[in-house]
Amino acid sequence: MFAGQTREWGTVGADELSATLWRERRQLELLLFRLETQLLHVRAGNWHWLKFTAPDVEKVLENLRFDTLARNIESSAVAIEWRVPANATLPVIASAAPPGIWPELLQGHHHGMVLLLKQVESAVAANISALLMGPSGAGDVLAPDGSAAEASADTANAADDVVLLAENANIERALAVTRDCSLPLLEEFLGLA
Repeated sequence: MFAGQTREWGTVGADELSATLWRERRQLELLLFRLETQLLHVRAGNWHWLKFTAPDVEKVLENLRFDTLARNIESSAVAIEWRVPANATLPVIASAAPPGIWPELLQGHHHGMVLLLKQVESAVAANISALLMGPSGAGDVLAPDGSAAEASADTANAADDVVLLAENANIERALAVTRDCSLPLLEEFLGLA
């Protein structure tokens, strides 16, 4: 601290908590983007791209779990500092914040995160539904000349078994990863559980 400055007690860890919440929100946005991208490919019948979309979703989930751990540490410290239980939800922490910017800022984080969580949940449900339909539910298949043509039993019989196995493996992996997108710790922190 510089000479003549006074320290504002009650906000020592709030800066760190807010920064952590911003990072977590960014990861939620990225998760939503990855899920929407995967859904676009599935609906377009681009099943081969699942080998890239599923690992992208996995990576975001990994980062989000790390950010959740950091947020739990920061929120516990702030909660204790503001004299609420260490495992307090974000609304409880915001209500215990000292007068000034913190109540409004933390309520803004809460609102933004609830909105993102609901969007992620909708994207997860849409992905699971589309993935469960499998390639047969993707609609028309494009003929080599670019026109739409019905998929036929002859085409399916002529398909290479290795390609079909790989496609099914990609679908199963994407389903598993997408189902893993539930975020119960975040729901609990937001006071939704």
